[in-house]
Amino acid sequence: MSSMTRKDFFRFAALVAAGMILSASASARSSHATPKRPVPDLADTVKGEYYGDIISDSRGSSQSDVTVTVTKAGPNTVTVTTSERLPAFTVKLTRAMQTIQQARGDNVFLVDQSKSPWSLDVTVDGASWSGTKR
Repeated sequence: MSSMTRKDFFRFAALVAAGMILSASASARSSHATPKRPVPDLADTVKGEYYGDIISDSRGSSQSDVTVTVTKAGPNTVTVTTSERLPAFTVKLTRAMQTIQQARGDNVFLVDQSKSPWSLDVTVDGASWSGTKR
């Protein structure tokens, strides 16, 4: 085995140091990975004002130009209020294909995202309303 010259030793040391620097750099990059974007809350997605008509009501005739306001009440939960006869209610939401709808309960809350603008259908306490987001 041949003996290493001083020049060879310094070349070897430089290569080892470069390898250590590259290894540390790769490790630092992997520990600072780009965080995943949070999934939007369904309540944030559907909140806003919708305009439409009461299309059936066990207490009276249909009515045009009724505003429905959807506000976030909690994670994936909204409160629905109207400018007319429909009572306010709160509902937990779930996603099903191109819709966001109530997760359970007797009230109907259905946002169809495949339509433009989005449509909203609401049924509560014997009355049904249908409209679009503006």
